[in-house]
Amino acid sequence: MSGRMGAVQGTALLVGAVLGPGMLVLPHLAAAAAGPASVLAWAGMLALSVPVALTFAALGARYPGGGGVAAVVGLAFGRSASAVAGWWFYGAVPIGTVAGALVGGQYVEACLGVDATLAACLILAAAFAANAAGLRASGGLQICMVVLLVAVLVTAVVSAAPHADPANFTPFAPYGAAGVAGAAGVLMFAFVGWEAASHLSAEFAGGGRGLLRATVVTLVVIALLYAGVSVTSVAVLGADMPGVPLTAMLESGLGPASRPVTGVLAVLLSFGAVNTYIAGAARLGAALAADGALPVWFARGGAPGETPYRSLGLVLVLSVPVLVWAVDLDPLMRATSACLAAVTAAGGWRRRCACCRAAGSGPRPWWARGCRWRGWPSAARTCWCPPYWRCSRSPYGG
Repeated sequence: MSGRMGAVQGTALLVGAVLGPGMLVLPHLAAAAAGPASVLAWAGMLALSVPVALTFAALGARYPGGGGVAAVVGLAFGRSASAVAGWWFYGAVPIGTVAGALVGGQYVEACLGVDATLAACLILAAAFAANAAGLRASGGLQICMVVLLVAVLVTAVVSAAPHADPANFTPFAPYGAAGVAGAAGVLMFAFVGWEAASHLSAEFAGGGRGLLRATVVTLVVIALLYAGVSVTSVAVLGADMPGVPLTAMLESGLGPASRPVTGVLAVLLSFGAVNTYIAGAARLGAALAADGALPVWFARGGAPGETPYRSLGLVLVLSVPVLVWAVDLDPLMRATSACLAAVTAAGGWRRRCACCRAAGSGPRPWWARGCRWRGWPSAARTCWCPPYWRCSRSPYGG
């Protein structure tokens, strides 16, 4: 099945990528690091995620294709660097998707009594099957899942809010600024996922405009959900909240009936992230093959609107041994975080941003002058160069 995504499907994929299974535990970890002041860390990370998200969306709009961040790195540093960045992401996906599925599986086992490994296998199987059916089918399924996910999170916040106690916010910052900084470091895991959008940029029916629109809507949805969960969890549960704060919030509002709801929430959070990353990796693999970083046999199906079955199959093959030999989630999550952090750094820190590279040595308009500040991350430079994806020329003839 072929065809491109609409803005609604693309938004659902992006929301699913950012709202991963880490949402199940991160409010607790942030509160443990900073106390009630963890809400400041959430606010700060939300503010920083805006330029990061817009940067990846702008890069995807300016350079559409399955190569994503790796293709942009290639424009700045050459094909070798592009292959390395591509393999960082491509290698992280089999590890990270298995880890995410196992996290969801453990919650399902605790809430519904289904074996954790079996639940993880079912989540992975559903995600691979959805992607094999085509991105439109995958995006359609993701819409249903995200709508249900948002409904459950809103229910958790609204049902728990009447039990809020202002006393839970005192003392507000028991660990000072260092605690807030530590919480922000933990919360970085709640804001990854934007880089996956760049690999799907060519699949949007509206091209770059569709990707940018989906990114803006996703930012609004994520900001509202994260703000609601972070503030309500502290207000209701306090800084010494349990390790499963969303479960506790649902129990405070719905009582024992919340246990199966928590299991459903874990499945939705896990599937959303797994589905989006598999979709991005499948298209990246086809792009790497077309560029010679993988055997060219895997390049088939990489054109916009097509399904890269061969690359998708390779991701599946690589995921099986990770699932079979996984004995501890910690090394899986650390390996995934390291690879994705490297990809984000490679895409965000470049000597010149795309508008300066595209404009060559010609005169720069006022909005491009800020790009002369070398060493600034492109995430920050987006504020100086908002329309850089509209440049008419690139060093590679784009």
